[in-house]
Amino acid sequence: MQNKLSEIMKWLCRYKDSTQCRGVVIGISGGKDSTTVAMLAKKVWGDKVFGVLMPNGIQKDIDDAFNIVKTLGIEHCVVNINTTYNSLVNAVENCRCITDKAKTNVAPRLRMTVLYAIAQSLGYRVIGTGNASEAYVGWTTKWGDGAYDFNPIAHLTCTEVMALGELLADQFGLDKKYVVKTPSDGLCGKTDEDSFGFTYVALDDYISGDMTNIDYETVRKIEQMHQASEHKRNMPATLK
Repeated sequence: MQNKLSEIMKWLCRYKDSTQCRGVVIGISGGKDSTTVAMLAKKVWGDKVFGVLMPNGIQKDIDDAFNIVKTLGIEHCVVNINTTYNSLVNAVENCRCITDKAKTNVAPRLRMTVLYAIAQSLGYRVIGTGNASEAYVGWTTKWGDGAYDFNPIAHLTCTEVMALGELLADQFGLDKKYVVKTPSDGLCGKTDEDSFGFTYVALDDYISGDMTNIDYETVRKIEQMHQASEHKRNMPATLK
C-alpha cells in the first residue's frame, strides 16, 4: 500500500502543478472515503483544503465529521441542506409524484451544487471521494457524488481505500475507526452491503478476478448491477 500511496501523491502533485489548482473543496461525510481523500488532500494542499459538512436535517454521525476536520486541521463549514431539500421535493411533487428512490438522489445533487458554489467562490477545485467498487456497481448518484474535477481514489477498491486510510491515519494521528467504518450512503438508512445483498469483500474479489469464495447468485447480482449502471460510467451519448 505504501507504493500506491507514493503513486497517488506523485499524481496529485502533478495535477496540482499542471492545472494550477490553488486548493480543494471536499464534502466531509464522516465516512472512510472522504476521510481518506481529506488526508491525501491535506498532504498536498496543506491549509488550502476546505471541508463542507452537509447534513440533511439530523445526521446521527455528524460528530465523526467534526472530529475528522478538527484532527486534520481542515477549515470547514456546515451547510444543512434540509430546508432546500424539502422545498425542492415538495415543488416537484406538486407537478409530478416522485419515487422514494428518486428522492434519495436529490440530496447528493444538492450537495454537489453546494461544493461547486463554494469551490468557485474560493477559486478551488472539487475533489472526488468515490471508489472503484462503488463505481463498478453504480453505487453513486449521477451528477451528485459522481461529479467532481478529479478523484485520487477512483481506481481503488473499497478494500484498498480502507488499507490506504489506515496508513494515512497513522501519519495524522487519526483514530482508525473512521477509515474502517461500515460503508453506508447515509441516504436510505441501510448499509451498502445490506442494499447490495453481498459484501464489499465479495465485490472486490470479483473485480480482482478471484472467484474462489463467490457463489453464483452473488456473481449474478454484481453483473446485473454493473450492466444496469453502465450509463453512469460513460459520458452522455451524443449524435456525432
